[in-house]
Amino acid sequence: MANEEPKLRPWVALLAAAVLVWWMASLPSAGAAEQVTEVVPIGRTVGIKLFSDGVLVVGLGQVSDGQGSSSPAKDCGLREGDIITHINQEEVDSIEEVQAVLQQAGDSAMSIRAVREDQQIQFTANAVKCADDGQYKLGAWIRDSMAGIGTVTFWEPESGMFGALGHGINDVDTARLMPLQAGSILYAQVADVQKGEAGTPGQLQGTFQVERDLGTLWANTGGGVFGQMEDDALTAGLEPMPVASRSEVKTGAAVVRTNVTGDQVEDYEIEITRIFPEKEGDTRNLMLKVTDPRLLETTGGIVQGMSGSPILQDGKVVGAVTHVLVNDPTQGYGILMETMLDVAGSV
Repeated sequence: MANEEPKLRPWVALLAAAVLVWWMASLPSAGAAEQVTEVVPIGRTVGIKLFSDGVLVVGLGQVSDGQGSSSPAKDCGLREGDIITHINQEEVDSIEEVQAVLQQAGDSAMSIRAVREDQQIQFTANAVKCADDGQYKLGAWIRDSMAGIGTVTFWEPESGMFGALGHGINDVDTARLMPLQAGSILYAQVADVQKGEAGTPGQLQGTFQVERDLGTLWANTGGGVFGQMEDDALTAGLEPMPVASRSEVKTGAAVVRTNVTGDQVEDYEIEITRIFPEKEGDTRNLMLKVTDPRLLETTGGIVQGMSGSPILQDGKVVGAVTHVLVNDPTQGYGILMETMLDVAGSV
């Protein structure tokens, strides 16, 4: 139990991620986003896979040794949301690496280094030999990867940088922003749509081409995921558009560019109903309402998986869809493109 994952709940359109390892491609400097005045709005659905830097503790439990049960992880002070980075000075980034170190240490005292709310903390624990399978365990559920469906917002031709989602990838159990070690986007198509209803968010369901990476992630932030585009499948033939400043955005008619059928991207009518006052660190900048009958018929409004769909107004890229209102799927929030680029530039 100590190193197995519990049943996962949906993250956008969450799927279990295979444990893969690959080398990060060369990355652009963070400053690449700072002077961007034009971007290519995309609106294509992709698969997103992410591997964590360290392993995330998503739950604590008991380990039975045949005579009783105990929880070494809980007893030593570990909590849900902690990120284990080292055990006995060995760096651990996967479930398999944690299992190997635990079996090597046996029931001897071991040091555990973890990160909690950006602070390093140290623990000492003794694993327990599980009576069920003879494996040494800590009594901690851990996660090392996630995968799901999301939408690419923009591509910046000069640097090759792309941005997606408009919000970060958070663990489904702890709501913690997943620390990124490596990740990529994959070619995908929308296979089905679960229509949103009041009280029940809908979602896009897609199929990935797992061997076809389109780009490499280099940041997972509260304002979106960012990376380097390495394949022109999403960008061929598309033209850049100016980025709207906050002062240029206004309430009223706009369009959202999104992919809710196969690989077809279309523009749909929406309304920007509110622009929230500027507040440092706040990425919920816009309130949106879907008004296009075609999109309402297909999805019921905004659904999970549409996060990152670019918003266009008066020939400029305004921002991206980020969240849906659970009690009214016709409405949701958006992030300003200006904010999204500022986040990318500060990474």
